[in-house]
Amino acid sequence: MKAKLLNSIMNDKSRHFAELPESEDWESLRGHLEKMPDAVVTDYISDGVTEMWLDFTYKKNRFSVNNQFGEYWFFSQNPVCPEETLIEIVEYCEELLMNSNTTISSGLSKV
Repeated sequence: MKAKLLNSIMNDKSRHFAELPESEDWESLRGHLEKMPDAVVTDYISDGVTEMWLDFTYKKNRFSVNNQFGEYWFFSQNPVCPEETLIEIVEYCEELLMNSNTTISSGLSKV
């Protein structure tokens, strides 16, 4: 399935390129990205309760993930990062987040 990308440029010039459901906890997403070929998790910070930021590199580009409103929001520091690279990240993360039977933020199971 070809991912639909967003193209919202933030004040810091990064590109908000995807939103996926927060259906798995932060540690699971971090572990999943650590297993992605050619990806390197470079930083991770969380308040341990409500919010986290995860930074990683992939194909010589820098990315961040933040959880907002029951979703993981994905950002590229390079607003003109190749679309194919962004799609690869989204599709890889969908393997974890779109196949989950739980939704962390609401506590409801997917139907």
